[in-house]
Amino acid sequence: MKKTLLVLLSALSTSAFAASGFTWFGGIAHSLHVPGHTITFIFIGLLLVVAGLVYRSKISKVSNVVIPDKGITYRNIVELYGNFIYGQCKGIIGEEEGPKYFSFIATIFIIILTCNLIGLVPGFLPPTEYLSTTLALGAFSFIYYNYQGCKEQGTWNYIKHFAGPLWYLAFLIFPIEIISNFIRPLSLALRLRSNMMGDHIVLTQFSNLVAVGVPIIFMILGVLVSLIQAYVFTVLTMVYIQMAVAHHDHDEDHH
Repeated sequence: MKKTLLVLLSALSTSAFAASGFTWFGGIAHSLHVPGHTITFIFIGLLLVVAGLVYRSKISKVSNVVIPDKGITYRNIVELYGNFIYGQCKGIIGEEEGPKYFSFIATIFIIILTCNLIGLVPGFLPPTEYLSTTLALGAFSFIYYNYQGCKEQGTWNYIKHFAGPLWYLAFLIFPIEIISNFIRPLSLALRLRSNMMGDHIVLTQFSNLVAVGVPIIFMILGVLVSLIQAYVFTVLTMVYIQMAVAHHDHDEDHH
């Protein structure tokens, strides 16, 4: 029993970046001439789609969806996650506006979290350790909240709000706000990539030094880092959405 436990701990503590360089999708990536982390990202997307379909199939068999299942079930876990994100949307974006963006926020959080966590599984390349992935996620967030801002306020009014409330300072504030707005996706991307890369480097180094036992501690820390970084990215996205869709009533005639 002890020997089996040691083997399992050793397997769990083996980094995806082992000396052999083995990855589950290495052969597919090589044959398609596509980076391995891209294949992993596609795999995660398909996995989450399947998870969503399984949840829908379970819900379709329930007579009263208001009543939760007894005990810890797949449905209860999914709905607990949904309630958490729904509460965050209402708390950060607003009681009325928040629910409108629930689907987007719930999707982006679970994608980033899964991309972070999969790097702890031997043989998988974590997509969020690569700048191309985090830049794509940052750009996705950037396009979404700007689109929602234009949709809610009208394109011209949305652009005008970057000039601030004082018309005579608009020539100074407008370029600063525009630059700040365009830096956001890069900031999101670099923060996520740097933290996840640092976490996996630490795990890899300790896995190479001590193959059994000790790396488990860093894997637990890795799970926490994965959760925190997914949450930070999502919270910042919600803040940007809130700022974009908020109606700015500037009485410029009184200034």
